[in-house]
Amino acid sequence: MGRLLYATLCSLDGYVADEQGDFSWCFPTPAAHQEVNDLLRPVTTNLYGRRMYDVMSAWEDMGRAEADDEIERDFARLWRASEKVVYSSTLEQVSTPRTRLERRFDPAAVREFVEASDGDVSVGGPTLAAAALTAGIVDEVSLFVVPVSVGDGLPVLPRGRRLDLRLLDEERLDERTVRLRYAAR
Repeated sequence: MGRLLYATLCSLDGYVADEQGDFSWCFPTPAAHQEVNDLLRPVTTNLYGRRMYDVMSAWEDMGRAEADDEIERDFARLWRASEKVVYSSTLEQVSTPRTRLERRFDPAAVREFVEASDGDVSVGGPTLAAAALTAGIVDEVSLFVVPVSVGDGLPVLPRGRRLDLRLLDEERLDERTVRLRYAAR
């Protein structure tokens, strides 16, 4: 039985992107990137909304050059090896292998899929994660907090929704990143 995981980098004030959609301020340090890789190693399937898929699909070609950092090459290998499901009513077709398109996010079907999975499943992107968190199907949340305050933007957790999370552990990864890991159900 797999777990449904939500892991993301975020600002100190709880955003994954600022009001203009910029997230360059949260580019992971090597220590944070390695921790993300280790977290995603048991993930066999990634669930994405259209916008997150658009960003992540670049990993199909990234991480192949000798000049690329080993941590990035490792992440690219993990990403390419995983199955991907994109939830979008507007995307015409997917552009990467091992990827299927679903028109509607069905929390009950996702929960069944996760429970039948041989590995963990990751929900990527705060909009899709908000739907999964609101439905109560996320098992674990990992926030990689960077010391930046952006004021407003795309929230890391659903707005207007109470979530009672239980802290599992916290870890200072380096001078810039703290990982907070919570049980969500």
